[in-house]
Amino acid sequence: MSRPLTATINLAALRANYLLAKRLHGGKVLAIVKANAYGHGAARCAQALAEVADGFGVAAIEEAIQLREAGIRQPILLLEGWFEASELPLIERYDLWTAMHSLSQVADIEAATLSRPLTVWAKIDSGMHRLGIAPSDFPELHARLEATGKVGKIVAMTHFARADELDCDTTPRQSACFMAAIAGLKVETSLCNSGGILAWPDLHGDWGRAGVMLYGGTAADRQLPDWPQAVMNLDSRIMAVRELSAGEPIGYGGGFVTERPTRVGVVACGYADGYPRVVPSDTPVLIDGQRGRIIGRVSMDMLTVDLTEHPHAGVGTAVRLWGEGLPAAEIAASAGTIDYELFCNVKRARFEYQG
Repeated sequence: MSRPLTATINLAALRANYLLAKRLHGGKVLAIVKANAYGHGAARCAQALAEVADGFGVAAIEEAIQLREAGIRQPILLLEGWFEASELPLIERYDLWTAMHSLSQVADIEAATLSRPLTVWAKIDSGMHRLGIAPSDFPELHARLEATGKVGKIVAMTHFARADELDCDTTPRQSACFMAAIAGLKVETSLCNSGGILAWPDLHGDWGRAGVMLYGGTAADRQLPDWPQAVMNLDSRIMAVRELSAGEPIGYGGGFVTERPTRVGVVACGYADGYPRVVPSDTPVLIDGQRGRIIGRVSMDMLTVDLTEHPHAGVGTAVRLWGEGLPAAEIAASAGTIDYELFCNVKRARFEYQG
């Protein structure tokens, strides 16, 4: 019998979330499967989306090659572009789309020997101040790319820094900056990540980039009747039960002390599995489908839960760490982080795919 920690991936929910993103966006939408599909398994998720997705987005060429070798034939965009000019032949070989984010990269294309034109997504820094060319430099970049004769299509893209904040004017200002930069030029556009797709319908452009919303994660302060659908259920089981008197410390540091006679369940999941060590006592879990709470500090391989109000729970009882009925965002809030990080950190779990 193997360790009971299991991440069950609901591929039907993944497809439903993608189709919702496409319906909300109104144009074409890339399914972002970088970082192993946010911890959900890039190849399996891409295969499940292949019949409906307009294309996929990954961070780097290693992730793209993995998808091609898994049989994915749809367009794949390298969101970070190339790191060295020597990657351009690989980009051509694997028929990839590529982002670019600096004028210096134009010279790489000018010097490259290519047998077919590239599709280039040129990133404009409209206010994120991470990657991207200055808006004033975009006309030069556009002209130079067209002059190479090696670029078949140019998509102008930008990235919103605060799309999840509906009461903030940063996103409209970024959009205005972006639109001014491309004025008069013939390009397709991509502005919106998940937060933009959900919260800023007037700013969508030609291409959306759906990331965490595909996985049922929190992308904006907006709830819809059919979203989010949880894609990952992270479940384990109780491996031991202790009966403690009042006044007994639990776990490392003894930070939690029982205030009454307490039944304690030990669960096979810890921070080495990706569950956040920093969550406080009272962080919720589902014990056989009913809300319960963590007590004591999360350790490397185990955590402890209060079974006092769950008299029928015992060794072997199912415990949900997050998923359907317990959003990962709720656990992330307890940890002072975001659900993206929780998904990406899952490891040592047995992955099972359904739907």
